[in-house]
Amino acid sequence: MTPGQIQFDDNTLLPALFGHHDEYLLQIEQLLDVTLRYRGNHLEISGPMTSREIADRAIGSLYARLKNGLEVAPGDVQAAVRMAAGNGDLDEDLSLRTRKRTITPRSPMQAEYVRALDKSDLVFGLGPAGTGKTYLAVAVAVTHLLQGKVDRIILSRPAVEAGERLGYLPGDLQDKIDPYLRPLYDALHDMLPGDQVSRRMANGEIEVAPLAFMRGRTLNHAFAILDEAQNTSAMQMKMFLTRLGEGSRMAVTGDMSQIDLPSGTRSGLGDALDVLDGVTGISTVNFTDADVVRHSLVARVVRAYEARDVRKKATDTDR
Repeated sequence: MTPGQIQFDDNTLLPALFGHHDEYLLQIEQLLDVTLRYRGNHLEISGPMTSREIADRAIGSLYARLKNGLEVAPGDVQAAVRMAAGNGDLDEDLSLRTRKRTITPRSPMQAEYVRALDKSDLVFGLGPAGTGKTYLAVAVAVTHLLQGKVDRIILSRPAVEAGERLGYLPGDLQDKIDPYLRPLYDALHDMLPGDQVSRRMANGEIEVAPLAFMRGRTLNHAFAILDEAQNTSAMQMKMFLTRLGEGSRMAVTGDMSQIDLPSGTRSGLGDALDVLDGVTGISTVNFTDADVVRHSLVARVVRAYEARDVRKKATDTDR
């Protein structure tokens, strides 16, 4: 079948493929500037050749997803278009099956990231907000735990104030720290039932803790994730990386454009990337605004800030 002409062999899947009131077809039309018309099990795609080819691959990928027993949601449609535009498909072999949902990479770079997390002992995931750096790392960690590849998950963040002071927050130390760790709790609850999260945290299979709590430990048979790593000092980063023990994996995520450290303090993430460049067993995956999988406005916000930073650097250079 040539691009622009699709024939489906299972009509029962078409309502889920097309969406309620054809919302998924409309979404593809808007994203690719094509026109989609169907009659029975036949779909015709009209528009520029390149757009028709991308739509053809995207729809085929979503149809294959349904045939494999998985659901299609609005985010999957956008992901399928993004993957198809990069000459890829929603790769079911990279799907991460947790207790609550199946998570599939939604951009070619996310697919590369999942592969790196599965094969490398240490992975740096770098890039702007909304690219799935932390979420996918937690998803891989959860699947490794459920498959018995590791015995526990360690999730950590540096407790660095972003314009606020810990001492002014109400409650005891745990109450003050919990807001910094909330994104990690949210990711866990997205993948595991609440009672399982509580039980696994109680028995030590899952630990969510500030970075300072990692000092002096050796993390054996664990999947450890350090989030917001741009807010570590060089000493803190070295301390965390040297916790890696037998049978363990580490993921370090961060965004070098959102550093909250005191002025003049070098980010431990930037320092580590320089020191460890070329070291065997380490993978680095760099996301861009093209990989943002939140609301489409987030990508535009990221691009606007990046453009402002470029203009500012050009102005500073001219002075």
